[in-house]
Amino acid sequence: MAKYMLIMRGTDETMEAMSKVSFEEMLETMGRFNDELIRAGVLVAAEGLDDPAQGVVVDFSGETPVVTDGPYGETKELFGGYYILDVATKEEAVEWAKRLPPIPGTKCEIRRVPSIEEFPQDNKWVINERAWRERTGQL
Repeated sequence: MAKYMLIMRGTDETMEAMSKVSFEEMLETMGRFNDELIRAGVLVAAEGLDDPAQGVVVDFSGETPVVTDGPYGETKELFGGYYILDVATKEEAVEWAKRLPPIPGTKCEIRRVPSIEEFPQDNKWVINERAWRERTGQL
């Protein structure tokens, strides 16, 4: 099995349209999909994100980091939330993504999440992270 992240992306327009859907309706729609993932045993994590106007960006394009408060002008795509699935193949992750409740204008990017076993096991930082994951019950 491998972990895949389904990254939910929308535009300012799709975020605006979603804000017009009642919270109860959104919970019902997403809850049904989440329940399918749970019953299939593939859901590892899923979170939506707060309004982009509440976020900040730390920009490293200059010599020193610059922090900018939201909302952001000329945003083409917004990262709205994610799922992490534990499935056998990328194709299976794609099939789950195709079953997401449709929100016109949104996109779902799918990327594999490498496991800690794929990194050099004799590296001191990997050793430290592995120990932390073991202490916190993640391994």
